[in-house]
Amino acid sequence: MRRSLLRAALAGASVLAPTLALAHPGHGDAFGFAAGVGHPVGGLDHLLAMVMVGVFAAQLGGRAMWAVPATFVAVMALGGGLGMAGVALPFVETGIALSIVVLGAAVALGVKAPVAAAMALVGVFATFHGYAHGAEAPETASGAAYAAGFLLATAALHAAGVGFGLLTAKLSAANGGLVARAAGGLAALAGVVILLG
Repeated sequence: MRRSLLRAALAGASVLAPTLALAHPGHGDAFGFAAGVGHPVGGLDHLLAMVMVGVFAAQLGGRAMWAVPATFVAVMALGGGLGMAGVALPFVETGIALSIVVLGAAVALGVKAPVAAAMALVGVFATFHGYAHGAEAPETASGAAYAAGFLLATAALHAAGVGFGLLTAKLSAANGGLVARAAGGLAALAGVVILLG
């Protein structure tokens, strides 16, 4: 299990390293990149959903630990393209808030969904998150650099969620992952507040 935790930590660090290196001025499209990185990290709604995707994937285990987050990132890129292109997508904010509620509840309840179903679920929510990122792209930023920023930041948040899920499963093995489930419950409640607010 220690090797799994170490691999998750190294994966998170490898995703964050380019972000840290390029997120300051003087690197061409760094401003667009930094704006992209800041978008998922700067909003509680996006932050909670991204981390819950990782925790959910860790709870599912096996190939879900990479397939579920990878699906989210890939579909989010498509949603980002729709947002940048100005294509209309209804209920974006509602979809984002519901993603927190549903993913948090899945973590809290320890849902053991088939990998394909989990990929489909996160794919639906990724469309809304990606669309929001793309629609809110700064006009002065390079679209490619901005997209790279929000995609890498999302992957890093997923990696953090997977690491948290693995760590809490080990720490609370006797309690059946109680810490992660409590975090999922709190995220779901936050999602309800965001949805109603």
